[in-house]
Amino acid sequence: MRAGIVVFPGINRERDMAIALELCFGATPRMVWHTETDLSGLDVVVLPGGFSYGDYLRCGAMAARSPVMDAVRAHAGRGGYVLGVCNGFQILTESGLLPGALLRNAGLRFLSMDTWLRVETTETVFTARWSRGEVFRAPMAHGDGNYTADEATLDALEGDGRVAFRYVDADGAATPAANRNGSARAIAGILSENKRVLGLMPHPEDLVDPLMGGIDGRPLFDSLAQALVA
Repeated sequence: MRAGIVVFPGINRERDMAIALELCFGATPRMVWHTETDLSGLDVVVLPGGFSYGDYLRCGAMAARSPVMDAVRAHAGRGGYVLGVCNGFQILTESGLLPGALLRNAGLRFLSMDTWLRVETTETVFTARWSRGEVFRAPMAHGDGNYTADEATLDALEGDGRVAFRYVDADGAATPAANRNGSARAIAGILSENKRVLGLMPHPEDLVDPLMGGIDGRPLFDSLAQALVA
């Protein structure tokens, strides 16, 4: 059971992600520099948050064309697991591994605060340790987290059970106020067609230990670790 974290210039959440993976996987993840192209031996590849290439052009646009991304696409094509958080989610959409795009937040302001997410499906290795409809807390820190896609794509995501998480209030209601970045249908995270690639904007890796202020995000990593051991 081996995990790799891709490090792009400007990424700043790789250490947070490494803490979460090591805690739940029991092994130190491999740091993969963006020019590497050999991902052999890895079970899961993680694209962490931050500001790859300074967010020039569009968030994630330059990172999506790094040499490592051909290897990430090949890994996903073989059925490997891929997790992208925040900037990682942006990179996944820019690279075509997930549909849609992340636009500027509604109100055009950077958002840094706790948010609440509702688990929309447990039929994936990333969410198996939650119950459907369960609500958990996760920090958000982004300026371009407004998920958008055409209506046909949104309908397909909903119909295929590929919406993983939705922005809600603490009681689980998908209110306009809870959807702070303005994402279409309050979508916070989506899955690929085979449900082995997950992208989400908030940071579950920042709540995996009581010393961090809570363990709300730990089920994601425990779910993935459980699946890879089985």
